[in-house]
Amino acid sequence: MTTERLATRARQHLQRLCVEIGERPAGSPGNQAATDYVAQVFAELGLAVATPRFEVLHWAGGDVRLAVGGETFVAEPSPYSLGCRVRAPLAIASTVEEVDSGDLAGHVLLLRGDVAREQLMPKGFTFFNPERHQRIVAALERARPAAVIAATGVDPSLAGGLSPFPLVEDGDITIPSVYLSEAEGERLARLPGAHVRLESDAERVESWGCNVIATQGAGSTRRVVACAHVDTKLATPGALDDGAGVVALLLLAELLRDVPVGQGAALAVELVAMNGEDHYANPGEMAYLAANEGRMGDIALAINLDGVGYVGGRDAVSTYGCDAALEDVIAGGLGAEPSLVPGPPWFQGDHALFAMQGVPALAVTSERVEELVAAVVHTPADTVDLVDPEKLVRLARALHRLIARLPLDRVAGR
Repeated sequence: MTTERLATRARQHLQRLCVEIGERPAGSPGNQAATDYVAQVFAELGLAVATPRFEVLHWAGGDVRLAVGGETFVAEPSPYSLGCRVRAPLAIASTVEEVDSGDLAGHVLLLRGDVAREQLMPKGFTFFNPERHQRIVAALERARPAAVIAATGVDPSLAGGLSPFPLVEDGDITIPSVYLSEAEGERLARLPGAHVRLESDAERVESWGCNVIATQGAGSTRRVVACAHVDTKLATPGALDDGAGVVALLLLAELLRDVPVGQGAALAVELVAMNGEDHYANPGEMAYLAANEGRMGDIALAINLDGVGYVGGRDAVSTYGCDAALEDVIAGGLGAEPSLVPGPPWFQGDHALFAMQGVPALAVTSERVEELVAAVVHTPADTVDLVDPEKLVRLARALHRLIARLPLDRVAGR
């Protein structure tokens, strides 16, 4: 298929996923529509397709009404928080020690300053959970406030470009939570002990999602896995994060149809639209790990695409746990593509899922990923005009060449 035709297909996929469907949080109607679409495209291209379901907590935000005396404050519900109708006195804490030492039961607790400087990892998150975050969550649960209000600024390393950011994004915490800007928090902090009226219409919704797994050469036990996450954060069309990565997988599927690789018993190619990278519980990733228990060692190479195709820069490649022979194969397969450059390691993506299991992994993202995370990722600004379809075509062709070059006797350690 010509580059022009593939670029047209890329635009069509981006339009469907990121404009017509838009936000795709795991378990949402948009998410289900997106996985249906990806599965349909894979099937039409002749790949064997599986869509294993899992249970997932979806969430509806709604409005927040926050008032103290005659003053009102602008706040947003924390994603996956319970709703509430609370009337209680205001308490304030700036450190975890103040949370632990105060008499806070039944109060509305304003968190600001040091204790609210970075987004807390979900308490059940198994891949990365700093001790400091665990201490704060444990202190909050011991303190038993009626509700939490978090005054936050920016935290691009964990919360992307959101400002303010939700301090708490965790469906396993039962304390209702909202968040507001540092400026609003400064106003609120002048009213300690005042009577707070806090109402949040947030609602947790039991739902389902699925991964989409397309396979060529399903008879082989050895495989190369290429993945991108189909879900988004709330209220973002998720073009770079990660509609573009999913589109690159769909283009790779087109190339596999036209020029198959890994036929017969040599190597299977598995394309995975992973569903849950932006969900607090990583449900799709956990389901994939459970389904592949005892089989992760069959993966010759895992490739993760996240944040690719940015109009303002090249795509950056980094590797994890690859031996010298495999590094040479990767360099030979991708090195001829000028839109790909070596990049520094990063671990906030689904390639970490494989690397932590001892699977050799390769990640592709933008060389300007830090800039994008700080200003675009997880926000409404992550739109399709930031994606260059022709770069996605070049990436898909490079990945196709790489997969065709993989020598199994070397990558399998045989």
